[in-house]
Amino acid sequence: MAASQLTADEALAAWLEHLAHERRLAPNTLEAYGRIGRGYLAFLQRHRGEPQRLTDLGTVTAAEVRAHLAERRQGSQDRGDLPLAARSLSQTLSAIRAFHGFLDRRCATPAPQLALVRGPRIKPSLPRPVSEDQARGLLNETGADPDTEVWEAARDRAVLTLLYGCGLRISEGLSLLRADAPLPDTLRIAGKGGKTRLAPVLPAVREAVDAYLAALPFPLGPADSLFRARRGGPLTARHVQAMVQRLRGRLGLPASTTPHALRHSFATHLLGAGADLRAIQELLGHASLSTTQKYTAVDAAHLLAAYSAAHPRG
Repeated sequence: MAASQLTADEALAAWLEHLAHERRLAPNTLEAYGRIGRGYLAFLQRHRGEPQRLTDLGTVTAAEVRAHLAERRQGSQDRGDLPLAARSLSQTLSAIRAFHGFLDRRCATPAPQLALVRGPRIKPSLPRPVSEDQARGLLNETGADPDTEVWEAARDRAVLTLLYGCGLRISEGLSLLRADAPLPDTLRIAGKGGKTRLAPVLPAVREAVDAYLAALPFPLGPADSLFRARRGGPLTARHVQAMVQRLRGRLGLPASTTPHALRHSFATHLLGAGADLRAIQELLGHASLSTTQKYTAVDAAHLLAAYSAAHPRG
């Protein structure tokens, strides 16, 4: 079928296919882009009163894109759309730009008015790590719930120790297979965008995973997910998030204490101990050093706070 004969939905499917097979984006990223793209096309259909074709997408105006972003900012109870914050709106606009960029390059369908749309202003935010004492408290608290089976407590401790000790994202930790354990001295991790990095494994991480496997009541094959849920299925990110939420509630920790905060803590504590910023960039798998440099501001903030608390005139 000629590109000019494509429907807007078919054009969106072609873009997502490109992202999946040529760009090799992570499944979660693909899902987010697909959700944004479908919402965008649905808005255009409502706004223009008819299904859209590829050629129609080239006539999109700046006012229409701004109206879509305004609608997303407010949300819609009828459609079940929650209001979006500035950062999410910026990501929405970025995805729309990427979609139209694909249509321009591959389908000869530019949308010149898109260049007139500015994204919302976003106040830069710093990573919010937990302290070393708080991290240890989370790990120790996994075994304090009387309703949790012994093997589940060992699993929760192993997962959190892995995220904190290796600086992994939840998806990276849960992607490990039974064949990966006992953990080697270095893990090869496939991160965002298919970027591969090496993550050194501390003895404490290996010991926590070994203790979990020794208590695990389910037999696993080499290709099975390493971490299992209560009924034997693969452990999900939602479970890990809910588990940390329960732990932080019992410990009185702030809402910023999330599984991903352990990754931030990994970087911040290494930096505080004198690790090189370039080395931390490699360990985290950041494509840009500027992303890693945020942790220098966090460390400086901690130093200033300590100075203010300890200085006689603070």
